[in-house]
Amino acid sequence: MLGRELDILMNERQTLLRVAGAGAALVATLDSALLPASAVKSADLLAIALNALPEETLQDALAAVRAQTAGPDEHLAGN
Repeated sequence: MLGRELDILMNERQTLLRVAGAGAALVATLDSALLPASAVKSADLLAIALNALPEETLQDALAAVRAQTAGPDEHLAGN
């Protein structure tokens, strides 16, 4: 039973890492001058939340997104 709970938590962590990584990638590519005023506050809140993450967690999040978006050749090359 404990093993099952641990699996659930690890899967949830991976999902949260993918969400954080995707958010970080989005924020990194945004041009705030081109955003509608209604979206600036949300982007700022996301950026603040991402900046509050420990460096190691943010690196894990970015790696999770890279792993998900990499093509088959990139996975084999380790990129």
